[in-house]
Amino acid sequence: MTPTRLAVLACTALLLASCASGGSRTGETAEADALERLYRARTDSALTRFSAADVRFVTAMITHHGQAIEMASLVPTRTDDASLRTLAARIINAQNDEIDLMERWLRDRGQPVPDPAAHEHTQSMPGMPGMLTLAELDELRGSSGAAFDRLFLTSMIRHHRGALAMVEELLAAEAAVQDPATFKLASDIHVDQATEIARMEQMLATLNGGGAG
Repeated sequence: MTPTRLAVLACTALLLASCASGGSRTGETAEADALERLYRARTDSALTRFSAADVRFVTAMITHHGQAIEMASLVPTRTDDASLRTLAARIINAQNDEIDLMERWLRDRGQPVPDPAAHEHTQSMPGMPGMLTLAELDELRGSSGAAFDRLFLTSMIRHHRGALAMVEELLAAEAAVQDPATFKLASDIHVDQATEIARMEQMLATLNGGGAG
């Protein structure tokens, strides 16, 4: 149960106890005001429990997701493979949602919010393993059919593994991931992308086993 949920339950319990004791209306109002201030203080304190490593991770992951979305956006015009189209749509939807969440995470903590399209300058951005270079992106854009399918799956598996490495680096950082929101974000990214890697490896094995040209 999260600290925020615990605070809400504590406030509710105290209010009910006050009402049951037959306290005056004025006393109940004062108690409610005090509990509301306590709840707000605890909520605000959660926003202060972040480290430089947390900020680096969230900032870099927005850009990392931005490139994955661009890669997945190429799929509908370059392949007729229904399973690959479904996968790409899932990546786009999930990572757009996570970008929105990460942008809000940064704004709530008074941190700069990067442009997800900044991945166009990836060759000068360290700390984001798995990213395609500009030349590799151009190669992907220029392919189609079975060649695209193989290149997309190979590239996205690498890209997702890079995201897993970023999560693992964050979890190993001192004083990082101290609040539940940051932990949930990192763990959700790790679980989702590990699951997709397994799916893409199966798709790639099937494609290669089929001997398509």
